[in-house]
Amino acid sequence: MAETGAHARRVFSGVQPSGNLHLGNYLGAVKRFVEMQEEDYETIYCMVDLHAITVWQDPAQLKTAIRELAAAFMACGLDPDKSILFNQSQAPAHAQLAWIFNCVARIGWMNRMTQFKEKSGKNAEASSLGLYCYPALMAADILAYHATHVPVGEDQKQHLELTRDIAIKFNNDFGAPGFFPEVEPVIEGAATRVMSLRDGTKKMSKSDPSDLSRINLTDDADAISKKIRKAKTDPEPLPEALSGLDGRPEARNLVGIYAALSGKGAAEVLSEWGGREFSAFKPALADLAVEMVAPIAGRMRAYLADPGEIDRVLGAGAMKARAISEPILEKTYDLVGLLRSA
Repeated sequence: MAETGAHARRVFSGVQPSGNLHLGNYLGAVKRFVEMQEEDYETIYCMVDLHAITVWQDPAQLKTAIRELAAAFMACGLDPDKSILFNQSQAPAHAQLAWIFNCVARIGWMNRMTQFKEKSGKNAEASSLGLYCYPALMAADILAYHATHVPVGEDQKQHLELTRDIAIKFNNDFGAPGFFPEVEPVIEGAATRVMSLRDGTKKMSKSDPSDLSRINLTDDADAISKKIRKAKTDPEPLPEALSGLDGRPEARNLVGIYAALSGKGAAEVLSEWGGREFSAFKPALADLAVEMVAPIAGRMRAYLADPGEIDRVLGAGAMKARAISEPILEKTYDLVGLLRSA
């Protein structure tokens, strides 16, 4: 394993088991997860079920959603023999380290977190304390493994900055320079932020009331093709240069999706399709999306047919995760001056 200073090159990322993964999740996160497990990193990918309960969840549905997310991860190409796959609540270090970080982080830092404001809306006083302080748990997720790199979307950069602030303050407060690494975000790819197929100014989301706004990873070939063909566009042909996408959010979104699915750059896509109408481009994009995404649904169904095997994979992954996180938690307790039983 290659080294970065005192720390291994270790990737951590987590996804909430909220059900109904879509193309935006795949292109913005999971596809990159798969690529990174083949690179010079140790890769740890987590179903963050403790984050999910910051808002009320039906317990039976949550258990199902955890297994569905694990099935989706594996169906997309994450290999339990190459990456550590587990759900967060099976590794106690996450919650234990989060409490320590609650005591390190400052109220002012939490007040600056924009996602709490967005998620709580006008009813912030009725939101759970967990929803307010979950960025400290997110920092614990990452730092419990001394992760050095985290693949994130643009909207998660603020959380990584908070994680770095917590790591720096802890190291300074307890005289342990370099103990927690200053994690680096990994933001790359042609479509790190996939937008709605019905409104190119809004992020693709499972909460959108229109199913035509997104391609679900459970969609079959016919559904994928239909949604791409019905995707909103403008009347102009595709431009020949990237600057021609300015002010054309739907065009930019479809070009970005094509680029990400094909492994090409957006400029390369426009060199091929510039000057041509969407009536020609959309069928080609539909065929590409069907080729790349439709097989995922079939593999998901196969995994979900054997929930016991999914549980076995998650349990084995949790054992590996605990083997890494427990010594780090033990050292953290020692630095803080807490006693733990042998």
